[in-house]
Amino acid sequence: MGIELLFVGIGGSIGSICRFLLTKLAIYLGFVFPLGTLVSNVLAGILVGLVFGVEKQLGFSPRVILMIRTGFLGGLSTFSTFSFETVHLAQRGLYGEAGLNIALNLILSLAGVLLGLHLAKTYLLTTG
Repeated sequence: MGIELLFVGIGGSIGSICRFLLTKLAIYLGFVFPLGTLVSNVLAGILVGLVFGVEKQLGFSPRVILMIRTGFLGGLSTFSTFSFETVHLAQRGLYGEAGLNIALNLILSLAGVLLGLHLAKTYLLTTG
């Protein structure tokens, strides 16, 4: 179990750093809307669909799957930050933005998973 924790920790560290950098980039670009978290969640949705779609066919080891899915993608996507940012928008009286944040994160993250699965099936698992 110790080595599995190491794999999850390595992946989680990388995913968290990526999420942090995406958030900082959105702030640097002047977005008031929490675009960094939205991009992180949608990207994680796409990637989890891709990984799930190809992991068995590509022979990923259980440890690599832990590192990618549980670690990296768990660190990249974040429900707690999304929740905090939504509440913070509402507390500032930005109710439309708060509702939009909820809708976009939910719809686009689910769509991202479907897109990732589709990409895996269509482009990554073609034989010939």
